[in-house]
Amino acid sequence: MSGTINKVILIGHLGDEVKMTYFEGGNSIGRFPIATNESYTNKQTGQKVINTEWHAIVVRNKLAEICEKYLTKGDKVYCEGRIKTRQWLQEGQKRYTTEIHVANMTFLSTKKETGGSALPSDDKSSISPSQEKSTTTEDDFPF
Repeated sequence: MSGTINKVILIGHLGDEVKMTYFEGGNSIGRFPIATNESYTNKQTGQKVINTEWHAIVVRNKLAEICEKYLTKGDKVYCEGRIKTRQWLQEGQKRYTTEIHVANMTFLSTKKETGGSALPSDDKSSISPSQEKSTTTEDDFPF
């Protein structure tokens, strides 16, 4: 195989609300963290250990607006995208951040309501920048 691929698939819970930035010309960017967990049992102590990894999620334009409208802290989402690392200078020091630029997303649970009724729980479609559908199911989680 001569090509390369940069693809990430994550299922996790939002750690904060979607933070939006709007630009001239109608473009927008939404940013939010999601947490993924890994759990195992420590063989020496017998205790369950949970490790949490935080991921910086970036969504653009229509998808960002949909996320802002329907997602809130604690919601569970499925994200597909690519890894992108940015760097900048801050007080003479090079700083880095690694982000997941999401192209497709499925809402696995949402808390927000639209017009007094919850989003339909039987709709299993995913969201990409050209779509406005979302999916929800109730799920218990520690957030």
